[in-house]
Amino acid sequence: MPDDPSFTSRRRFLQWSAVAVPALAAAGAPASGQAPSADDRPTFFSASEWAFLRAAAARLIPADALGPGALEAGVPEFIDRQMATPWAEGRLWYMQGPFVPDAPPTLGWQMRLTPRDVYRLGIAAADGWTQDRHGRVFAELDPAAQDGVLQAFESGKARFEQVPAAIFFAMLLGNVREGFFSDPVHGGNRGLAGWKLIGFPGARADFMDWVERDVAYPLPPVSLSGQRG
Repeated sequence: MPDDPSFTSRRRFLQWSAVAVPALAAAGAPASGQAPSADDRPTFFSASEWAFLRAAAARLIPADALGPGALEAGVPEFIDRQMATPWAEGRLWYMQGPFVPDAPPTLGWQMRLTPRDVYRLGIAAADGWTQDRHGRVFAELDPAAQDGVLQAFESGKARFEQVPAAIFFAMLLGNVREGFFSDPVHGGNRGLAGWKLIGFPGARADFMDWVERDVAYPLPPVSLSGQRG
C-alpha cells in the first residue's frame, strides 16, 4: 500500500542518499560506450566476491512496491567498474603515513589500504565471519539473517583482522548509494530507476524554472546518453 510507513521511509532514505553521496555518483567511472546489460560479468571481483556483492546490494536497497532495488538497477556492475578507476587504486588520495585511526573526516583517508584492498579483504573477512557464526557464507543466508550480519558490520560488533568491519560497510553502503543514483552510462541506475524514484530530471539541459515550484517535475529523466526514463 502506498500509505505503508515503510514505503515512505524508503523514499526518504533514498532522497537523503541522493543528496549525501559524493560527486562520484555523478562522475562515475569513465564511460565505456556500452549500455549496461543484465548479462554483465565482473572484471575485478571473483565469483565468490560477486555473489557477496550482489546479495549485499540487494539488502541495502531492496526492491519493493516503490520500484527496483540496487540489484535490479545494476549497482554491482557500477561498483565493479569503479574498481578500474584511479579512485579505487587510491591515486586520488594522499596515501602516505602517518595514519591517525580516529582522525576526523576532514583529515581524509587514514589507511594504507586502497578501496580495491578494502573490498578484497573486506569481502573475504565478511564471508569468513558469517561462515563462523552461521555455517554459511553471506550470499547463502536468508534475508533476515543477512540484515543482522550487515548490522553487525555497520556497528563494528563484527571484528575483521585486516580492515575494520565498519569501514568496509561504510564504503560498501556509500558505493551502493552512488551506483543507484549514478548516470546509467556508468553501470548503475539501470532504467533510471533511482532518478525516477525521487523525481530527479537527470541530465536535462535546463529545469531551473521548476526548482522552486512545489509540484512534481512533469518530464521523465534523461541520461547523458539520451536514454529517457
